[in-house]
Amino acid sequence: MTKQFNMVLLRPEIPPNTGNIGRLCVNTNTALHLVKPLGFSLDDKYIRRAGMDYWQYLDLTIHESVEDFLKFSEGRPRYFFSTKVEQTIYQCPFENGSFLIFGNEGSGLPPDLYEKFKKETYTIPMAGSRARSLNLANSAAIVLFEGLSPL
Repeated sequence: MTKQFNMVLLRPEIPPNTGNIGRLCVNTNTALHLVKPLGFSLDDKYIRRAGMDYWQYLDLTIHESVEDFLKFSEGRPRYFFSTKVEQTIYQCPFENGSFLIFGNEGSGLPPDLYEKFKKETYTIPMAGSRARSLNLANSAAIVLFEGLSPL
């Protein structure tokens, strides 16, 4: 059985990133959860362009706030991703049906979530990097495919 996941973007800001992640979700049978406020309109031409004709097939849920999302996902496995922790994605359990949660492009995870869920937060190792982080869409793809890996 192939694992299925829920990709979560907290307050995403850049339409092409969300569009690319939407395409990733469609092609991996992954649900996408967007948590407001969004930095763009979902009718935005950039979302449609980045998502191409895949957007109509996306299993999409919109949450009005971080609090609403946390209530919705309570009791189910949730994993957060940040550059601010030591434990890597290779230590993440990636249970079937879990929520893979990313902060936005400008500021990452909200500080209160980072503190509350630090034990459930993982990082993508970046050896010798001079950049502070990877692009959000690239990070989502790396994490999702690590979770889908049969190893």
